[in-house]
Amino acid sequence: MNVFVAGASGTIGRRIVEKLVDNGHEAIGLTRSPDKASALEMLGAQVVIGDVLDRDRMKALFAETQPDGVIQVLNALPQRGPMRPSEMEATNELRTTGTRNVLSAAIDVGTRRFVAESMIFVYGYGDHGVTPISEDHPVMRDPDVESARPALEALLSLEQQVLDASSERSIEGIVLRYGVFYGPDVGSTEFMKTLLKRRMFGLPGGGTALGSWIHVEDGAAAAVAALESDKSGEIYHVTDDEPTTLRKFSTELARQSGSPRPYTVPLWVARLLGKQTSLMARSRLPVSNEKIKRELNWTPRYPTYREGIATLISRQATR
Repeated sequence: MNVFVAGASGTIGRRIVEKLVDNGHEAIGLTRSPDKASALEMLGAQVVIGDVLDRDRMKALFAETQPDGVIQVLNALPQRGPMRPSEMEATNELRTTGTRNVLSAAIDVGTRRFVAESMIFVYGYGDHGVTPISEDHPVMRDPDVESARPALEALLSLEQQVLDASSERSIEGIVLRYGVFYGPDVGSTEFMKTLLKRRMFGLPGGGTALGSWIHVEDGAAAAVAALESDKSGEIYHVTDDEPTTLRKFSTELARQSGSPRPYTVPLWVARLLGKQTSLMARSRLPVSNEKIKRELNWTPRYPTYREGIATLISRQATR
């Protein structure tokens, strides 16, 4: 299959390109930066340069490459991860306008399949209990705090565009709701490692926030599995098998990397940083991966964060 990867130069995008090539597909890697072209070419991709916000450029690139499928993994997040709502603005535009442009260009040339990256945060922050929720769980159309509204609306826009096109039979669309990414070269993971090493990683309220995580390599494998499947119009959670708290994850990262353990920060400190930070510190958002395992025959290579964290340490040892 000839596959257009929108966001190919990102951390998960590069791994998707690798897995596509390994599986015998032709990968077309889109990047905005000519400086990143050589790295993608070394992975075996045909590289095209363009900005998904440029509608005419997307039309031209799709007319030129005529892809059979698209995998969209677009974001413009800071390497350390977003710390404030304003740092989501560029990514929000990619998820709304960017999705519209890529999807329209794909439909125009008769592209058959479209796999798009969403996130489990469409359910909103807050307390969703401790039992992993399924894809049928209601999304939080009204975010818990006003500052989260634009990011939530952008994710919902992305999902609705893909699902609407699929229901209209314009394209075979699949939405993947990813958990929190971690792994080698993931900016937020590297930032956490640095803070732990410097004894600067504090856990608001003791780090009891509960969530679902996904190793970046497993995330890439799930995208390719969705592309190769015969499913359409579906939403799948892409997470590992064991939801965990920020305390357990960061403590295990500290243990395996030989860094000092994280320390507890009173919850009132998080409140000083804003309602959204305080809410995130107390949130519980565990999700189930049973549907994707059952329907796409995908299982995580790293079933829990403990196995996955070991890949960071082994990668560091070989450098």
